[in-house]
Amino acid sequence: MPRPSTPLLSMERIREHAVEIIDESGLEALSMRKLAERLGVRAASLYNYVPNKDELLQDIANSVMSEVDVSGFDSDWVTGLTVWARSYRAALAAHPNLVPFLASGPARRENALRRADAVHGGLISAGWPPRYATMIGASVKYLVLGSAMGSFAAGFPAEAEVYEERFPNLEHAHLLPRHATEIDHASFELALEAFVEGLRRRHAELTGED
Repeated sequence: MPRPSTPLLSMERIREHAVEIIDESGLEALSMRKLAERLGVRAASLYNYVPNKDELLQDIANSVMSEVDVSGFDSDWVTGLTVWARSYRAALAAHPNLVPFLASGPARRENALRRADAVHGGLISAGWPPRYATMIGASVKYLVLGSAMGSFAAGFPAEAEVYEERFPNLEHAHLLPRHATEIDHASFELALEAFVEGLRRRHAELTGED
């Protein structure tokens, strides 16, 4: 038989199909056996590229974090923070089932550590004390992870009768699911704006700058 023009296996293809499984069915659905079946190979073949599932997840997480933009800190800390938060949310929101794995921290992932280093350095260069820089980084992570993990608006029942009489203050909540994307985005932006404005005031207090 002629050799195929493209390799049957590559790290890129393994990562791509693993992400598809996670996106479709969640983290627990991913196994080396199921991944091999999807790729049309034996499970043993995968181990030539990646030693186990955990290492594969680390590789996937590292790839996702490569999409996060921290270049804004080259301008100023406010730009850096907002660009970072928005791109961080976009990267995670594209793969919400992967968020619980990413929530544990950067581990030894190169891309995550490089971005954490850039954020921390950017904040300290702008006059933030190291302790505050750490807390700001953590706070953005909490905001982003919560936003990326699921939809607030889509979680409400879409039937108006659910709210009648028993929940009068939620009389319009049945409309939320149909506008979930818009509401969730606007809610994230509101929280980010309020967070940054609060930090501006704190920064002025700490540095004596207006």
